[in-house]
Amino acid sequence: MESLQSTLMTYLNQVPDFRHARGQRFAWPYLLALLAAAVAAGQWSVLTMAAWARDHRVDLLAVLQPACPRLPSTATWRRLLECIDLAALEQQVAAYNQMLDAADLTTGQVVLRTGEVLRGQAVDGKDVRGASAHGQHTFLVSLVRHESAYVLGQAAVDIKTNEITAVPALLAGRNLTGTVTTMDALLTQRHIAELIRAQNGHYLMIVKKNQPTLYWAIQLVFEDPPRPRQPGERRNARTVDKAHGRWERRTLVTTTALNPYLNWPGAAQVLRRVCRRIHERSGKVETEVTYGITSLPPELAGPTQLEQIWRGHWTIENRLHYVRDETFREDRCQVHTGPAAQVLAALRNAVIGLLRFHGWSNIAAATRRYAEHPQRLLQLIGATTL
Repeated sequence: MESLQSTLMTYLNQVPDFRHARGQRFAWPYLLALLAAAVAAGQWSVLTMAAWARDHRVDLLAVLQPACPRLPSTATWRRLLECIDLAALEQQVAAYNQMLDAADLTTGQVVLRTGEVLRGQAVDGKDVRGASAHGQHTFLVSLVRHESAYVLGQAAVDIKTNEITAVPALLAGRNLTGTVTTMDALLTQRHIAELIRAQNGHYLMIVKKNQPTLYWAIQLVFEDPPRPRQPGERRNARTVDKAHGRWERRTLVTTTALNPYLNWPGAAQVLRRVCRRIHERSGKVETEVTYGITSLPPELAGPTQLEQIWRGHWTIENRLHYVRDETFREDRCQVHTGPAAQVLAALRNAVIGLLRFHGWSNIAAATRRYAEHPQRLLQLIGATTL
């Protein structure tokens, strides 16, 4: 892992000041530092952020040494969230997380059968329910690195559409060479597959009945395979492990039998994944069958590699969305005016990436520790060189 060349505050300070020059009481970097520090301390609303700053007033002022030695009012905190340049903030947070990702080249790696290395990244959407409950529709689609959960980009979905329309804009202009992008069934769309291949990337897409022709073709080829079967056409891999009080046995089978018949951009293999779960306490047995399609040919990725990529997709749920909801209380946060909910989501993305880069696996424990030690927190985000 390489050392960082810039801090979080280096990027945040590039966000332009929305205020008029006349009558400014606080310096812009000072306000941004307080906001970033409060989010990194796990504060999840305007009131909790202002209260945390008041509780640590002496330490914050001693380290930041603002020209006006006061803390902003609650109204100033609220106005900062509502009026900050959202597009510039998202751009700087994405640039910061991409810098972290470039310095941490080991996460998300998949070693192919040829020895070539790809890096996995997932696309998925999340409804910020706290804001949406107040009628402020906030649905965000993110591009997230497997394992590390660095958010490489985030975009809002217009209320009149869904995430299918946001993904092309999120991926547009990116060089996807050396990557494999995973997505759930809603995003299994022909034009998205074409876009990824046109930008030199690979994909693995889950297939469900929203693509009925594709779904039934894949289901049929595994339930009633052609005879005689071509040598080496079907391959499988099995993994077994125990977690959260249950045993899981996953069997992933691939075939190229549909390649001559599928009219799907870049299709190289179709997949069937059978997951059998046994709950130790209750003895309950569950079986789930899921299908998929990928542009990775069998000479590059066999079932073992595809299973790794498939499981890597759930990083976006387990290490990003869950953390934002449970540690940062995103869905319970009632902040909803203007772009404030998305502003907080972007800052949480930056903080989660920063803490993971510095070795924290338990983000809740990290926020509790830094909330109690604001001097260390300011040093972590780059608001001081102490």
